[in-house]
Amino acid sequence: MPATRDLGILGEELACDFLKKNGYQILTQNFRSKFGEIDIVALDPSASSEQVLVFVEVKTRWNKSFGSPEEAITPWKIRSIIKTGQYFKLLHSQTPELLRLDAVVIEMNKEGKVSRMEIIKNLTS
Repeated sequence: MPATRDLGILGEELACDFLKKNGYQILTQNFRSKFGEIDIVALDPSASSEQVLVFVEVKTRWNKSFGSPEEAITPWKIRSIIKTGQYFKLLHSQTPELLRLDAVVIEMNKEGKVSRMEIIKNLTS
């Protein structure tokens, strides 16, 4: 079983590929500010007639001993992503006005294969 950091890196790589296959355009990964970190910043052109700027939290788990991946996305984490997203938007004013917070949750089996990967759209606290 890889270290937590390695699992996070693997999860983000898998999530980027999955998002691209679902029509998202990746703008950046691991955006950091004093407010927090956003794993992936992307555009979702398929969301409506206008593009949507999407901030994506990625959670990857080997087992459920600490709960499901989505259970690890706490209200505090959501608020942190929102603040960081607002800062990102301030720095990148040319990005779309429509904003959304999504998550990609990934569960891996003992053999290191993905057993579940899902996009959860419109996270709220």
